[in-house]
Amino acid sequence: MKTSFSIEEAVKKRYSVRNYSDREIEIEKRKDIETFIETLENPFGNKISFHYLGGDGMNDQQKLGTYGVIKGAKQYIGTTIKLEDMALEALGYEFETMILYLAHLGIGTCWLGGTFDRKGFAEAMNIEGDELFPVISPYGYAAAKKHIKEMAMRKVIKADKRKDWNELFFKGDLESPLTEEYAGELAFPLEMVRLGPSASNKQPWRIVLDDKAVHFYEDREPGYSDRFPYDIQRVDMGIAAAHFDLSVKEKGIPGHFDTKADPEIKLPENMEYVFSWIKE
Repeated sequence: MKTSFSIEEAVKKRYSVRNYSDREIEIEKRKDIETFIETLENPFGNKISFHYLGGDGMNDQQKLGTYGVIKGAKQYIGTTIKLEDMALEALGYEFETMILYLAHLGIGTCWLGGTFDRKGFAEAMNIEGDELFPVISPYGYAAAKKHIKEMAMRKVIKADKRKDWNELFFKGDLESPLTEEYAGELAFPLEMVRLGPSASNKQPWRIVLDDKAVHFYEDREPGYSDRFPYDIQRVDMGIAAAHFDLSVKEKGIPGHFDTKADPEIKLPENMEYVFSWIKE
């Protein structure tokens, strides 16, 4: 999909809001958000279901634990999927596209993958037991000040830091760093990927550019996803796909995703091919 707002502006505007004000989201904005979510799609073809929680559903706070991470939130959006090939990447793509739209509207959000009570939220959102419920986000206007735990968390994960180009992007293989000059018109989409959010800010994406394609790899953190029944860093790969795809579309650069274009280059341990973007 092609958005009607500036990707760069939204990417740079977005940050994880963990402390929310009492200010209500305007009715028109609520309608715009729901309408936008209805238009969401992803390049992998998987079905993503969105679930809303607010109003009366927020009355029983005992069931809605976020372990002290979130303060003052009055509404949440969650997603469910069937755990099938590329579903986690598809979820990351659509959910991050929504997050960027909310940032464009001036509304705060915060990806939550591990720090929320799944059972309590699933019950409040009427989510069936056979659906995988990987992530939620509160949404609303940010409070004027961050709370102490929020500031501590941002410091621990170095929330405002990102890896340099030579750690993330490569030319032809995973040993030759890619320069912005060589990337040419793809430098902007790659920079938008570099600025993207990820679980614990681990930035697991590694990208190799060749003559015809951009290949995306997951540099998996050993043991990081052990507490989940799925690889949560695959969601991060979907975030990378969203930032890249929305950027190339904004710039009018034609191309498409392909999950079988693996160039079969030598990979280090704990790294694997995920998908490619083929320039047309």
